[in-house]
Amino acid sequence: MELRHLRYFVAVAQELNFTKAAQRMCTVQPSLSQQIKDLEQEVGVQLLVRSNRKVELTEEGKAFLKEAVLSLEHAEKAIQDARKIANLSKDQLNIGFVPVAEMKIFPYIMPNIRAHFPDIKINFHSLTDADQFKALKKGDIDIAFTRYIDASDELEHVQIFSEPLALIVPKDSPIAEQRHVSIKSFNHQDFVISDEGASPQLYKIITDFFKQSKLDVNVVQHSTNILLNVNLVGMGVGWSLVPAYVIPLLGDKIIVKNTIEPLPMIDLYASYPKGQKNELIELILKILKEQFYMGFF
Repeated sequence: MELRHLRYFVAVAQELNFTKAAQRMCTVQPSLSQQIKDLEQEVGVQLLVRSNRKVELTEEGKAFLKEAVLSLEHAEKAIQDARKIANLSKDQLNIGFVPVAEMKIFPYIMPNIRAHFPDIKINFHSLTDADQFKALKKGDIDIAFTRYIDASDELEHVQIFSEPLALIVPKDSPIAEQRHVSIKSFNHQDFVISDEGASPQLYKIITDFFKQSKLDVNVVQHSTNILLNVNLVGMGVGWSLVPAYVIPLLGDKIIVKNTIEPLPMIDLYASYPKGQKNELIELILKILKEQFYMGFF
């Protein structure tokens, strides 16, 4: 019995349709049917009842399905664990990150990594938070810098810092001359906010803040990256709330306004596979601990 037999059987059992299962497995129906027959012959029992109108699992098939799914999950975990170990033995480090890490984290860790491991090859992967967690679990990256943590028990996390959001407005805005502004002035203003798919945590923090503060704003544009927020504000499209690390990137057409009421905070975390911490990861965590307050999870 091979893993492909289990994969084919699970596809048929879940779809209860040979045509759909064949499409899902990128094969042809006759080949799929033969694979199932071969599996049943090897197991020695009938797993599926077939008719012209429907496909059903036998009681034996239902019991076999549970174990088949577990076997495939164990096989996938074995593959991922092997990849993680292989990556640890390579003379390279794969880092996943969101933009804030480029400015706030890399200037601290990169010189130290170069000094302690001069021959190491470092690969950078600019990914969304969700894609970083997937890559960590597959063993494609060794450490991730994300805005939130994954609930999986496969990963360990440390909180590096929290930073406030900042209100940025066009230089010619009517509030430009005011020393402090109230968040009440947000009402009915045009806002550029980060896209939910590109920056889900920032999107959630901002939309929750608007809702909890009972602010009625006009969201005129969703931005897929933080520099687009800045450029659109500079073009006079609207106001925006951005993480404080962005402030040094602002041009002369944009100003930062202090608010009377506090604005929300957003966190940054480092995540890595549980039990797979190596010398490089230890060094990175040591450097970050020296530079920032970190909370371990």
